[in-house]
Amino acid sequence: MQRSKQQALMFLLGAVLVGGALGFSADRYLGHEKFAASYGPRAKFYDAIGLSEQQRTTLDSLAFSQDCAIRALLKPEKPQLDSIRATFKAQVRRVFTPEQLQKYDERDAEFKARRDAEIQKEPKRTCSAN
Repeated sequence: MQRSKQQALMFLLGAVLVGGALGFSADRYLGHEKFAASYGPRAKFYDAIGLSEQQRTTLDSLAFSQDCAIRALLKPEKPQLDSIRATFKAQVRRVFTPEQLQKYDERDAEFKARRDAEIQKEPKRTCSAN
């Protein structure tokens, strides 16, 4: 009797932890969507606050420098981060039905196409300290 209670309690604890992790991840994902929707691309932001070309160039350089610094900091952990993302993506894909998976793949392809189009608009630069 005691063992079954312990197993039930451990199952509930595991369910709460998994639910919390998924909830946190979903909140971060949806929060980013709201943030991106409210601010939009960088040029739109610059237009909204009325920056001069010099200010735009300076902010672009600062943002690029920050990105390079973050990439350099995370470079040793990149394989681990990629592994975590791949595991998560595989787990998510197992949740969907075949019809849902097809819709998910279509949306993912659209997202990647939009992201690639945005990347093509950005000037090509390389970090010097990598």
